[in-house]
Amino acid sequence: MSTDQLRDPEEPNALKRPRRKKRERRTAPRPPRRTDLASPAAQAVYRRVMESLQAGDVPFLVGGAYAFTPFTGIPRSTKDFDLFVAKDDIERALDVLDDAGFRTELTFPHWLGKAYEGKEFVDLIFSSGNGVAPVDADWFSHAPTGEVLGVEVKLAPAEEMLWSKAFVMERERYDGSDVIHLLRARAEKLDWQRVLDRFGQHWRVLLSITVLFGFVYPAERTRIPTWVMDTLLERLRAELSENADVGRLCQGTILSRQQYLPDVLEWGYADGRLTPNGNMSADEIEEWTEAIGTKK
Repeated sequence: MSTDQLRDPEEPNALKRPRRKKRERRTAPRPPRRTDLASPAAQAVYRRVMESLQAGDVPFLVGGAYAFTPFTGIPRSTKDFDLFVAKDDIERALDVLDDAGFRTELTFPHWLGKAYEGKEFVDLIFSSGNGVAPVDADWFSHAPTGEVLGVEVKLAPAEEMLWSKAFVMERERYDGSDVIHLLRARAEKLDWQRVLDRFGQHWRVLLSITVLFGFVYPAERTRIPTWVMDTLLERLRAELSENADVGRLCQGTILSRQQYLPDVLEWGYADGRLTPNGNMSADEIEEWTEAIGTKK
């Protein structure tokens, strides 16, 4: 553009300053406050699955968004419905739902089955993808009662929800904020001895999230019981004074099935998920790895 195009016709020697556009005031978007976690059609399927399992006398617990929301007050939409069943009951659960007209599959033999009706589906979870959190009797004995979609059910306990979510650190999915929000909502109500017992040899993961909680909520860090922090820090001090005798072991695969593959496939580290260090067989690890990017 030439300077002639910017000159004021009434002031030949002056240059016009381009007029600035008025800036719009930006406001932070508000998160949606939803009570409908799924479509009516999906809810009907979820309800029928629960009623079918109850009629077949198969114990189950409701997890996922339908348990997370009551515990934390954070609503969220969901594309699936998580039910937890004991490992010994998974085949019976799939048979009951198959007889009820659902299409069923044992998606991953070490932790997950599914039931489909049309495009809707329900996850039947009996462990975790990393093998750390099998569904056992304690899940059921400590489960609170609630109502989901008009059906009286048991919910996955907050302690087990915290335990299983703490290890989800994938690039595409990180459940750390869920864990922190569970602590914010339930810190005084948690059975902390059970939490310590659940994490067991993986207590460093629990230490990391309790430290992170104090970072996220500085004024609320004392809500984590002092004896819990003392226990974890004493373990850390004791461990630092000892020589590690575990060989070349990478437990990052327990946190992410993909991000630590170079460690175990190229750099000679043993996979922390593999027995006897973990709870998975070589075949289960191979199948779970091959499914990366394809399905849950």
